[in-house]
Amino acid sequence: MCGIIGYLGYRKAMPILLEGLFAQEYRGYDSAGVAVLEDGTLRVEHSVGKIALLEQKIGDNIGEGVIGIGHTRWATHGRPTEDNCHPHTDCHGNIAVVHNGIIENYLELREWLQNQGHTFTSQTDTEVLPHLLEELYQTDLYQAMSDAVARLRGAYACVAVSSFDPRRLVAARKDSPLVIGVGEGEYFLASDIAALIRYTRNVIILENGDIAVVDDHGIKITNQGQPVQRKMVYVDWDKEAAEKAGFPHFMLKEIHEQPAVMAKTMRGRISDDLEQVLLPEMDAAFSDEFLKGVNKLVIVACGTSYHAGLVAKQSIERLLRLPVEVDIASEYRYRKPLVDEHALVVVVSQSGETADTLAALRESQYNGAKVIAICNVMDSSIAREADCVLYTWAGVEIAVASTKAYVTQLMLLYMLTFYLGQRLQILSGDYLHHLLQELDELPDKIAAQLPTIEETTREWAEYIKDYDDAFFIGRGLDHSVALEGALKLKEISYIHAEAYAAGELKHGTIALIEPGIPVIALATQQFLLEKSISNIVELKARDAHIFGIAFEQTQSMAKVTDGCIYLPQTDDLLAPIITVVPLQLLAYYAADYRGCEIDQPRNLAKSVTVE
Repeated sequence: MCGIIGYLGYRKAMPILLEGLFAQEYRGYDSAGVAVLEDGTLRVEHSVGKIALLEQKIGDNIGEGVIGIGHTRWATHGRPTEDNCHPHTDCHGNIAVVHNGIIENYLELREWLQNQGHTFTSQTDTEVLPHLLEELYQTDLYQAMSDAVARLRGAYACVAVSSFDPRRLVAARKDSPLVIGVGEGEYFLASDIAALIRYTRNVIILENGDIAVVDDHGIKITNQGQPVQRKMVYVDWDKEAAEKAGFPHFMLKEIHEQPAVMAKTMRGRISDDLEQVLLPEMDAAFSDEFLKGVNKLVIVACGTSYHAGLVAKQSIERLLRLPVEVDIASEYRYRKPLVDEHALVVVVSQSGETADTLAALRESQYNGAKVIAICNVMDSSIAREADCVLYTWAGVEIAVASTKAYVTQLMLLYMLTFYLGQRLQILSGDYLHHLLQELDELPDKIAAQLPTIEETTREWAEYIKDYDDAFFIGRGLDHSVALEGALKLKEISYIHAEAYAAGELKHGTIALIEPGIPVIALATQQFLLEKSISNIVELKARDAHIFGIAFEQTQSMAKVTDGCIYLPQTDDLLAPIITVVPLQLLAYYAADYRGCEIDQPRNLAKSVTVE
């Protein structure tokens, strides 16, 4: 949720720290700060707001320091003010710390430190760390860090720099991501690999409980006081993936990338003859005996990933006749879920670091269930801890509002469904071939239709931008997609939007309908089409302004709507992959017309790594 950067080497640290913060700004942008060691003294600079304001404040005064740390913040404890900016320092300015996570016992530690004579200047949980290091420091910053984290409860990734150890960074990690980049005579630390790839592709991913010392002698890592070796990973990422490539915003670029990443997610996972799904990770992880004994499937996720899970529930139950529960990860543990060795749990997370989803994974395994992870980031915490991991291959997603990660999650959830169907000998023959053929054709269909869809949604957005409320309706799978459409509109345009199962309108919701109010109606499910049209007519009778989304063969929608987007035909079961695209574009253009910060909407961060 916050972004950490650290540097130790031979170059001037300030430009590298600022660049690393810009690369992680999607993780939080309430405030930012840096601490650089110059001539034996820590120089600390803070600024409220986006990183560009910090850069402007520093100006040409980048200094000569070659070691330092930085932080971009999404506020949890304390408002976005300069006093609450990281890095935080101890009483005498000799130790600076940046931190991502939440220290749950910070009030207890703060009170104890105040009784020891320490003075606090912020409302954050993080500030206890530099004071704790100051209190525990004797002759070694590493030992002080070891003693300090032993007293912490909660989640943390933290990096400390001190004038006492002028050529050393000390880092610790528990439940929040932290990676070390290894260059030629220089080292980098960050919350995200993407912040490092301009300088190095060799990274070490710290694991829970690791404490790392980075100095001129190299990297030393311990866990519970014992030296450990962590493998170095070569990151084969495209540097251009984090560039806008001529688009005005990352979100629009990522919407247009969807056909390509959908094809990439399928590549090698569907046989050339389109007769079967190939998931060797599943073959290795689960025996036929285990899969035949599964009596329940549970999908756990947050936000957009949760909506993908709702789609999967209907497709799995329809095709496999296997009961499926879909849980919001932040609620999962607290309802004492009924999972055991006969349950198969699927956790879905773009980042693989979502704190609540990671906790749900551990809760499930504790209760004896096997866990499949669907995520986008290799070697993330969720990927490492699951019994089996399936990567979406969406590539780097920069915009906070998820688009291409969502459609690739859908693709993989469908492929997982088909795989389980063939493995359990429920799906086979012509019908499975038909579904795989339809899935295989979707990227090209979406790519061909994108210009037309974009033009129409831009027109719709011009109407919607002046309203404070909007409604999305659908039945069956369309309702699950409507939820995602409403979320997109809310999170980037700040228009209040709600999604309803269309059949529920008469049970109270229709009271909210006023003349002219925009309603986006999804109607792709043919067996529900007559009922969906009936619900639309009910809203038209109350003078709602209806925008319809349907398949090409459903020309009757034009008679009951004020405008309709006709999508290229596919199997109704796969409709969610294609119907979400106009909803993403509608949210994008509504936000653009309203002058909103599209890639970095207020109060949000890309990866929620605290509970």
